[in-house]
Amino acid sequence: MKLAPALSRLFAGLFALCALTAAARAETVLKVALHSDLKIIDPVWTSALITTHHGYMIYDTLFANDDELKPKPQMVDTWSVSDDKLTWTFKLRDGLEWHDGQPVKSDDCIASIRRWSARDAIGQKLMSFVDKLEVVDDKTFTMKMKEPYGLVIESLAKSTSNVPFMMPKRVAETDPNTQLADPIGSGPFKFVLSEWKPGTRAVYLKNERYKPRSEPPSGFAGGKIPKVDKIEWIWIADTQTQVNALLNGEIDFVEAPPYDLMPLLEADPNIAFKNMAPMGRQYALRFNFLYKPFDNAKLRQAVAYAIRQEDALEATIGDKKYYITCKSYYPCGSPFATDAGWTDKLNGDIAKGRKLVEEAGYDGTPIVLMQSTDNSSLSNLAPVAKAAMEKIGLKVDLQATDWQTVVARRSKKDPPAQGGWNIFITSWGAIDVIDPVSTAFLNTACEKATFGWPCDAEIERLRDAFARESDPAKKKELATAVQVRNAEFVTHVNLGQYVQTSAFRKNVTGVLSPGNVALWNIEKK
Repeated sequence: MKLAPALSRLFAGLFALCALTAAARAETVLKVALHSDLKIIDPVWTSALITTHHGYMIYDTLFANDDELKPKPQMVDTWSVSDDKLTWTFKLRDGLEWHDGQPVKSDDCIASIRRWSARDAIGQKLMSFVDKLEVVDDKTFTMKMKEPYGLVIESLAKSTSNVPFMMPKRVAETDPNTQLADPIGSGPFKFVLSEWKPGTRAVYLKNERYKPRSEPPSGFAGGKIPKVDKIEWIWIADTQTQVNALLNGEIDFVEAPPYDLMPLLEADPNIAFKNMAPMGRQYALRFNFLYKPFDNAKLRQAVAYAIRQEDALEATIGDKKYYITCKSYYPCGSPFATDAGWTDKLNGDIAKGRKLVEEAGYDGTPIVLMQSTDNSSLSNLAPVAKAAMEKIGLKVDLQATDWQTVVARRSKKDPPAQGGWNIFITSWGAIDVIDPVSTAFLNTACEKATFGWPCDAEIERLRDAFARESDPAKKKELATAVQVRNAEFVTHVNLGQYVQTSAFRKNVTGVLSPGNVALWNIEKK
């Protein structure tokens, strides 16, 4: 009888241990290999896609676009606009919390909007119409306009880089030109800063206190339900190794398997596929306007004539079922798509390119072309551009680095010979470039523009007119006028349109196609 209490304690301890062991075994861990390493965690400071992916893991937004690109409330519960269209009022949902347990408040959202809009093209345009943002109470704030503006909700619902993610006020007050270090959000997953090892992995834990919306997920709107306990982003630079890891079950999801290895994946019955961005993506060659030689419009035009879209697409994609040539700055198949101003360009016209180089008086200034060698969807584009530019008489210095180095370097205004740059190549989601206001590379507001910093008053005038206009036919005319003007000015060169198919093991279910990588709603059996 004297042993009974001791035995009771022993059995209680064993039961507790078994429960802990079972819980540990039940933890679901999703391992993913994405298109790039994560080295920058500030989705306002950079528009890099990998950082936007990170943002969607840990932050939430006031509004979000659904599958039909229609804005829907996300953190917002209700909103209204005054009869004169000058005062917008927003009320937040109940129960929203930051990862540290503090409630989400109106002043957090106002600070977040201000920081985002300082860097983003559509955010800058929105704020140029805003008179002031004011707190009404902890859950309500107003946006008062200088004049009516038709893209208020569309701007706050922007779903791609740079996304207007909401952050705590203390974080959002970080200078937008300085990278933030505090990754506290209110989204479905929490970032484990202590386990972040750039070049190796990033770790996210399920946010048990996250309050999703009740609607089903649609695009980036609706209920964002975290259904796995832990997500590990495993950085594997070699794409063949990524594919092998997926085939062997060491990785659950690969965002961007190389096109030449797709047949290998398609032959495995355990692998499923999803195009997470059905509208596709667009390649873009970006100039630096601050330094020679691309401060001269004729040399920018020369490059536009010299490059042949199909050469670029064949070099990096290689399979026509995944790409199309499309000279429109706005995605082919979208409402504003047009080839106006560009029918004679992007055809590999070397003779015309040489003529423009001669007319420009090119003095042999070396052109620093940055190449990202660890991003399979981009790495082969720089050599194609280099070859085309050399054929028209330009001297090209191809500098190969990893993609995250390109991302950091492109934000610098240093002279090209002192660590700066002249050209880099990137890609945008189709919904990033759907119109002249949302297209970051069409922002020509000088020092307020994104990296490259072009200045053109006429393009800005047309973009302002587009933002004010509500008639669809007139908006189409204005979008076309922007593109025609840019055929002369040339902010960047569109290298073609493509789709990227992701691959994952069939025990992974619930994968969405919102237009970007979304890892909520996913289950792993």
